[in-house]
Amino acid sequence: MDAMEQRILQVIDAHAEEIKAFGRDIFHHAELGYKEHRTAGKFAEALRRLGIQPQEGLAITGVKGELPGTRDQKVRVAVMGELDALPISNASHTKPETGAAHCCGHHAQLTGVLGAAIALSDPEVKANLDGVPVFMAVPAEECVDLEFKEKLAQEGKIRYFGGKCEFIRIGAMDDIDLVVGHHSSTGDFEAGLGNSPSTGFVSKTVRYKGKASHAAGAPQKGVDALNAAALGMHALELQRESFRDEDTVRVHGFISKGGEAVNVIADDVVLQYLVRAANIPAIKDANYKVDRAMKAGAVATGAGVEISTTPGYLPTVPLYDTSLLESAIDDVLAATGGRRDPDDHDMTVGGGSTDYGDISYVTPLLQFHTGGMCGSGHNPNYDVANEDTAYLLTAKLFALITYRLLRDGAKEAQKLKDGFRPLFSKKEYLAYMESMLEKSEIPMEEPPAML
Repeated sequence: MDAMEQRILQVIDAHAEEIKAFGRDIFHHAELGYKEHRTAGKFAEALRRLGIQPQEGLAITGVKGELPGTRDQKVRVAVMGELDALPISNASHTKPETGAAHCCGHHAQLTGVLGAAIALSDPEVKANLDGVPVFMAVPAEECVDLEFKEKLAQEGKIRYFGGKCEFIRIGAMDDIDLVVGHHSSTGDFEAGLGNSPSTGFVSKTVRYKGKASHAAGAPQKGVDALNAAALGMHALELQRESFRDEDTVRVHGFISKGGEAVNVIADDVVLQYLVRAANIPAIKDANYKVDRAMKAGAVATGAGVEISTTPGYLPTVPLYDTSLLESAIDDVLAATGGRRDPDDHDMTVGGGSTDYGDISYVTPLLQFHTGGMCGSGHNPNYDVANEDTAYLLTAKLFALITYRLLRDGAKEAQKLKDGFRPLFSKKEYLAYMESMLEKSEIPMEEPPAML
């Protein structure tokens, strides 16, 4: 590492307690997507203390602030973290007021971005940057709380459910040339590449409409929406053999509303689903089959059904050149005595999804992951095991990767930018997203009169 890189590590170590205190604070004040007002405010406040004037309120709660006074302005690199948490009510660190818990590691991302901002704001470091780091806090990566997000969409406050999708839509990414992103991990290592492919998805809300009646005294006068839902779900199960293994199709959901009382025929039942696959044709195929199955439940019982489909995230496309990422990871681990993830070149498609996938279709995306967490992701047992790894190492890698992109005339950033072939232009991206906004309906049949 050169002298400036060593200084980056030293600056972060000198601010270690400040950085870790920020991480703890965010960890214990978890908020759900598009509701992260406190978290966003804390991040924006921290940027202002560094002399960075942030834009706030992007996609409701998003924050974007560029480092002023760099030597050159020709390349702009987004250093990106996520604001939101998960609706997990029984974790030891769940925030009771919000019902949310950081069982996803987004608090560590955001802390790492702040740590990188501290390091890159150092006058000596900044004087060697031939481009602009842009520090971003993005809302709503987790595709949960769908009814709330549908309400926001109906009110015209958002169009898509994912924060990065909204950032692309509203133009917050128009001036960005590259993105550096991060994920938190558990396991016996400190850091590794985050360059594996992942699935994309669409989200669905399926509402069955029936007719209420006394479940025991007059069931013949009712139309049971719960029976319709049960048939729809069973029909969906029977589609599984029609999916190709290589498409990594995952269809999963839950009943968010199942009726009002045990002795009343259910007249309003709501299901929520995510339909995932490794490529766009497979997403569309699975989406069609889910709709077909859900409609079958309505037709068989005479219930009505309303199906609303919203575009979720695109599959993540791995970066074509990982040499800069790998050298940064190896050099930081050599300096800190950490271990590299032995499986970080595994290119198996992960079953999960992220709106970093949408970024990867339109902008070069460099991703890494760090450890320091324990338990299982998206599980109440997920917790911070090592703050130095979770927060400080994340900050060091964010800062070092960004510095290496922007030093020496930003030649490494320019190389990645010139070699990138986007799968979608912004116009094509928005056209695809709009094409996946669908609504369909089958009206309820009135039960026939009994002879």
